[in-house]
Amino acid sequence: MSVTGILSAAAVVGVVGIFVGLFLGVAGIRFKVEKDEKEEAVLACLPGNNCGGCGFAGCSGLAAAIAKGEAPVNACPVGGEAVGSKIAAIMGVEASSTERKVAFVACMGDCEKAKQDYEYTGHEDCRMMAFVPGGGPKSCSSGCLGFGSCVKACPFDAIHVVNGVAVVDKEKCKACGKCVEACPKHLISLIPYSAGYAVACSSADKGPVAMKACQAACIGCGLCMRNCPSKAVKVTDFHAAIDQEKCTGCGACAEKCPRKCIVRL
Repeated sequence: MSVTGILSAAAVVGVVGIFVGLFLGVAGIRFKVEKDEKEEAVLACLPGNNCGGCGFAGCSGLAAAIAKGEAPVNACPVGGEAVGSKIAAIMGVEASSTERKVAFVACMGDCEKAKQDYEYTGHEDCRMMAFVPGGGPKSCSSGCLGFGSCVKACPFDAIHVVNGVAVVDKEKCKACGKCVEACPKHLISLIPYSAGYAVACSSADKGPVAMKACQAACIGCGLCMRNCPSKAVKVTDFHAAIDQEKCTGCGACAEKCPRKCIVRL
């Protein structure tokens, strides 16, 4: 190739490069997406866990919703009241007080208390138990399977399987709700951090059936309900439940429970 040809090719490449650069520069200015300063400031306040406990697709999704007024300033369960106050200052509003919540596993059917119908060997995932006989090896069809689907789902290392039952560390729990979603037996719920007592059983079987399946099963005897001075306990379908808004934490229900399935938190 001649020198002239080489110079011509270089010139063409150079001109094309300049043209492409100018085009991209103009396009960048023309189609620039303006950033919402409030949204950026809100995002900087959020913890960045991207757990989805707020109901949005990560912290960026929540920040955008708060900036648009589509979500409350204290919607982040991980950040709690401290983060809510900072975001409220950015948005120029007052943050309403929120009560901290924690996850609670309504089951005490550990390896000693719960009867086993058979020995299970296989893939240990609670959600897979829907495909095995009886929904799992435990006699109580409502009990914790203890295979740790909730443990795998928790991004804060706040729940572990102890002696065959999932147990929550309330100090580590951020109430993101991941374990609630992961539990196929629907044993986990979010309750106030300040709650005094809760029923650690989810069985709705009649007394004789429940007693045979687990030593810690609620049998719906009603002693807790009859002895509660604040009428916070109600028995429905052979199962007791405590209304945390009415409960004063006196402990009368736990004292009278013959099965000791009402626990102090």
